[in-house]
Amino acid sequence: MAVWDLRPLDILAEVVPSHGTPDGVRVVQAQGSWGLQLQAATPHALSFPASRFFFRCDLFPEEFSIVMTLKPPHLPAKRNQYLLTVLSQDRDVLLLGLRYSASQLHFLFLSEDGAWQTRVSFRSPALADGQWHTLVLAVSEGSFSLTTDCGLPMDIVADVPFPATLSVRGAWFFVGSRRRAKGLFTGLVRQLVLLPGSDATPQLCPSRNAQLAVLSIPQVLQDPAEENEVLKYPYETDVKITLGSQPPCTKVEGGQFWFDVSRKGLYLCVGSRWISVLAAKERLDYVEEHQRLPTHSETLGLEVFRIPEVGLFAAAANRQAKSAIYKWTDGRFETYQSIRTHQAQSWSHFSIGKQIFLAVANFAPNDRGQEFSVIYRWSPRRRKFTPYQRISTHSARDWEAFQVDGKHFLAVANHREGDNHNIDSVIYKWNPRTRLFEAHQSIATSGAYDWEFFTVGPYSFLAVANTFNGTSTKVHSHLYIWLVGSFQLFQSFLTFGAADWEVFHIGERLFLAVANSQSYDVETQVQNDAYVINSVIYELNVTAQTFVKFQDIPTCSALDWEFFSVGEDYFLVVANSFDGSTFLVDSVVYRWQGYEGFVAAHSLPTFGCRDWEAFSTPAGSYLIYSSAKEPLSRVLRLRTR
Repeated sequence: MAVWDLRPLDILAEVVPSHGTPDGVRVVQAQGSWGLQLQAATPHALSFPASRFFFRCDLFPEEFSIVMTLKPPHLPAKRNQYLLTVLSQDRDVLLLGLRYSASQLHFLFLSEDGAWQTRVSFRSPALADGQWHTLVLAVSEGSFSLTTDCGLPMDIVADVPFPATLSVRGAWFFVGSRRRAKGLFTGLVRQLVLLPGSDATPQLCPSRNAQLAVLSIPQVLQDPAEENEVLKYPYETDVKITLGSQPPCTKVEGGQFWFDVSRKGLYLCVGSRWISVLAAKERLDYVEEHQRLPTHSETLGLEVFRIPEVGLFAAAANRQAKSAIYKWTDGRFETYQSIRTHQAQSWSHFSIGKQIFLAVANFAPNDRGQEFSVIYRWSPRRRKFTPYQRISTHSARDWEAFQVDGKHFLAVANHREGDNHNIDSVIYKWNPRTRLFEAHQSIATSGAYDWEFFTVGPYSFLAVANTFNGTSTKVHSHLYIWLVGSFQLFQSFLTFGAADWEVFHIGERLFLAVANSQSYDVETQVQNDAYVINSVIYELNVTAQTFVKFQDIPTCSALDWEFFSVGEDYFLVVANSFDGSTFLVDSVVYRWQGYEGFVAAHSLPTFGCRDWEAFSTPAGSYLIYSSAKEPLSRVLRLRTR
């Protein structure tokens, strides 16, 4: 398996040292921005071995993107210039390259068998207007796209895919040439970055200045007046800082600063808007226990929700005969209502118009041996939840409420019927005439544990976590897409006792995390390490229109993920339940670190942790977790600084 550094690789920074520039390279200002003029340098002066980037693996990544910020030259017809090439050292064979011609960018690469060179050409009028532009070339197998200035991508599906095993052993990168004097790039280049493993567009866009969107630029271009000894330009600006209430922001005040004393923020007047430059940011410092919440019995699921003009509530799915609903009162959860349930697994809160509902997933039959899960409706007069509709289910684990095209749906995860785990889970549709949910679609599942609904633009998706097929926990969980009135299979993921899906956004990027609970097969003896396995975070690759693995995270029989944010920071907390010998296992809060992915930030002692919920009140932000091994849940407060 190939291993690459997935951080942005700044190609320009490799050939332009931070303390100056190579002979023949000039730092030039054009249209208010700095760039490098390369054509007077020798090709060898702007080259470096590929091993400097690919020291762990000598295969070029099959999926990647290249970010370029350049001011293209005006070229006559049939003239070409090379912006970047990767050449084999011994045979001078072009393995990969970017070539520029009048209003076109050509991406060149060697075919899988090395027999011929493939060219993918993009035509863009922006390349001929003499202005700065930021281009992102994204490559994923046979799919190629070019995004100019954060606009709509131009997509091309080539007959010849990018090779999966392009060796760069002994190869060299050449910037601005093909190792020859002919075809030198005569324009200005400000940014040239290789990002292995993903499309860089979501990291750049949206941008206040899309033509100069930055992923990484050499230090010599960041502050040329101080860093570059070749340049001796005067460098000054008229700085005026206003205190007090918000002043007007017009062309007259353009480039001036305003310091908001009350919010402790520094703002810059740009156009007609005050843009935040330096604001006090709330950051998570530590997590402390806020409340111990006794429950009727062990709690398998939590649902935190609000009822307008009434308050904040938490519904606990308890193992024994009663489950409880708690109301947030004076900074704590207090018992509000008890509801008879049968080994309740989870609650789902949703609204239809002005009506508010709670659906419970019952795992066990009632006293008469009947298996029903129940939908409750909020009574504004009684201020209680009352039974509304019973639905036949089979060891139900989860309800998921969602809307598609303005219509309301409920999906139930049927876990098993007797000893048979390979049964149908059902999607129900709200009938406005009867005011009841009616069966709409059945989907074959294997020990279904969880449903997760989300949208991407106009498309609706539904993911199921399959846990067990009767012989093994190594089963495929599936993602479905809504097409022509029903859900159709979109993508499958190999999972290991999948217990939860969690979807979340960071900027424009979309992620899908699965909690894997156990690696088990009836033919093999269960070992302690069967519970200590990786859970996986996937990211949507828009170009390839598929989810790809983003990060593995070691977990201990993970049963739930919860995504939350504090200020401008993003977090994931995992419910670790069992490590093979004890249920007293730390659950972990992971902080989003950008290129590093999610990094462990806090370890929280938990006992048989089953579910996490994040919520906020005017007093602050909190986490609450349930225990499947003791009748006690805990509320934790997120302390910030």
